[in-house]
Amino acid sequence: MEAQRSLELPSPQTEGSVVINGRCQLRREGEHCVVVVAGMPVHHYTAGDAMAEAYAMVFLVESGYAQQREVARAFGCVERTVRRHQRRYAEGGMAALATRPGWRPGRRRISQKRLRVIDGCKAKGMSNCEIARRLGVTENAIRKLVGPEEPPVQEVIPLPEAAAPREAEPTAELPPEPTAEVSPVPTADDEPVPLSLDVDPHDRSFDRLLACFGMIDDAAPLFAEAKAVPGAGALLAVPLLVHSGVFGLARKLYGDIGPAFYGLRTTLLTFQLMALLRIKRPEWLKERDPAMLGRLLGLDRAPEMKTLRRKLGRLAARHRAEQLGTELARRRVAQRGQTMGFLYVDGHVRVYHGQRSLPKAHVARMRISLPATTDYWVNDQTGDPLFVVTAEANAGLVKMLPRVTGEIRALVGERRVTMVFDRGGWSPKLFRALIKDGFDILTYRKGQCRRVAEKRFVRRRAKIDGRWVSYQLHDQAVRFLKGRLRLRQVTRLSADGHQTQVLTSRWDLRDIEVAYRMFERWRQENFFKYMREEYLLDALVDYQVEPDDPTRTVPNPARKPLDKQIRAARAEVAKLEQAYGAAALDNPEGQRPTMRGFKIAHGRIGKQLRAAREHVAELVAERRALPVRVEIREVSKEAVIKLAAERKHLSDILKMVAYQAESDLLSLLRPHYARADEEGRTLLHELFAAPGDLEVDGDELWITLSPLSAPHRTRAAQALCAPLNQTATVFPGTRLRLRFAVRAPRERGMAFPGARSRAESDQPAQAR
Repeated sequence: MEAQRSLELPSPQTEGSVVINGRCQLRREGEHCVVVVAGMPVHHYTAGDAMAEAYAMVFLVESGYAQQREVARAFGCVERTVRRHQRRYAEGGMAALATRPGWRPGRRRISQKRLRVIDGCKAKGMSNCEIARRLGVTENAIRKLVGPEEPPVQEVIPLPEAAAPREAEPTAELPPEPTAEVSPVPTADDEPVPLSLDVDPHDRSFDRLLACFGMIDDAAPLFAEAKAVPGAGALLAVPLLVHSGVFGLARKLYGDIGPAFYGLRTTLLTFQLMALLRIKRPEWLKERDPAMLGRLLGLDRAPEMKTLRRKLGRLAARHRAEQLGTELARRRVAQRGQTMGFLYVDGHVRVYHGQRSLPKAHVARMRISLPATTDYWVNDQTGDPLFVVTAEANAGLVKMLPRVTGEIRALVGERRVTMVFDRGGWSPKLFRALIKDGFDILTYRKGQCRRVAEKRFVRRRAKIDGRWVSYQLHDQAVRFLKGRLRLRQVTRLSADGHQTQVLTSRWDLRDIEVAYRMFERWRQENFFKYMREEYLLDALVDYQVEPDDPTRTVPNPARKPLDKQIRAARAEVAKLEQAYGAAALDNPEGQRPTMRGFKIAHGRIGKQLRAAREHVAELVAERRALPVRVEIREVSKEAVIKLAAERKHLSDILKMVAYQAESDLLSLLRPHYARADEEGRTLLHELFAAPGDLEVDGDELWITLSPLSAPHRTRAAQALCAPLNQTATVFPGTRLRLRFAVRAPRERGMAFPGARSRAESDQPAQAR
């Protein structure tokens, strides 16, 4: 069966004709333009008539004669212009396609005299808003003349440039041992290249024998030509994983994990590829082909569940997870220092459903207190995680913030940092201490406060981080701690009349930016939700426990039944007082004019009321004699334990590095994908799961992925490969530089996928 031949477009017969597609043409004859469909003129207009030309574009697209891309190419504009004409025509008809009224192009909006005034004000350090208020113009007009007040934040994460090519070295010769000093930009060249006696990548018998004799610490990755390997798209994240420094830092901290075929490097890479492929538990490896997954690692088969659990236990026995997380965070700060101005801190509660007796914590998403463990995450202003700290016995945010800020100061140095957190960290004394330590705060106000009159709110609108935001705000100064702490309160008025008070120590920011940074705290909440659903953040890694501090104090449980009795006794007193007062109100003064007579007549109620009050006093005295807090060993009949945190902390760090690599890929994808903010991660999910061909060509490892579900997604993936190839990253444990490519989508003229020639499928060899 032969493939269907593509339809050749007819060549223009007259000079000035433009072919739109196979059945539509645009002919220009002098001052007249004619749109021809299937040889019949359907629309004509005079050249220069912008409204008629816009209607011609709308007519072709709305009638189904041509696509937006074809119309834009024929009329010499961009697709966005065609979409704008369609939207205007749908909203207001032909009249909406006319030229919009406005300021004549080229006319000066502000006189030369006022320009000199603006220059003088800027020299004095005045803000654009203040200059606009003095001149009586909009802030946007001033911004167009002098530019933005702050440089925009760079969206694309810079990657390391390709290193200079080195001379080939014998495979058996090992590079010198790395020094103890941490390199600022890690590359895979720092990874030692292990020895391998196998020549067939599909049969690693000799290397397994060497591992059995204790002669190798990690198997050397050997890649062979393979077609349609499932999940090959996950290798796109390898350059970002290497750039994070996780392999070099782990080697310096852990050394090796003993003679093994699956060593430290293979174990770390396996866990991170599992996270990117959404293999959320080691048990899920039973549903995957170990041979196919092993091809991504350069092995004959990937490690299985029991092997990974054993390796994770060996790493946890070193107790280096916290140090590894700190070093990774230090690298992240060095690479992305521009995103560390605002740091978001919030606690994430992991619910425990086992049989052990653990401290309880309030789970906000469930609105109930359950046995759980609380982790406090620190995220940068883009929402990406920086590091995580596990709280002792579910300590609150007020207690954990000093420890968290101490680690932040060690990471960022003397840089100015604004801590953003919710009402869980409300404490004016803590605010004063943080400000004294050089931190700024941004949080919600807790408790009742005076409402602001709605007429005092002002509508603010600005473009922050590339998008427009608008709030109704009121700005004022407030004092706490008897006037010793002065803060700034920005109140937002919602559409339903609700007022949200935001407190900050940043007096240099605009009120709209204060509100924007506070409400962007939901990025961290979305991060928690995403990690729970995609990376299974709440899953238990193991069921091990370890002793807890027996001297830790907890609320005295003996006071709880007394509290219940006191509440019931006070309710009884209130009921009797109500009855006594009702009797006093209905007392006939003609029969009992004195209070003594009233008491005699209602002696029974008075006696019950006095007895109830005495009972309340006795219960309060009994409760006062009990201590408020006691040591946990005094009230716990079982051993004082807590969940082992080392394995969980290490797995969270590996998932965090995988999420950071995914975020960095998203930042590289954003310039090439219009809806990257809405569905960029969905595209990456599809890209990670995409099958691909592996081919070794000299000192390069080519990964050629299959086309994605839509042509525009495939083009975005192709654009993503370019900056990754420029890094020339070496696959860990080898001297093979990674090269990525994505096949072009199947053309519409092809009858079936098998019609593609073999030469077209062998992309790497002809792509360079």
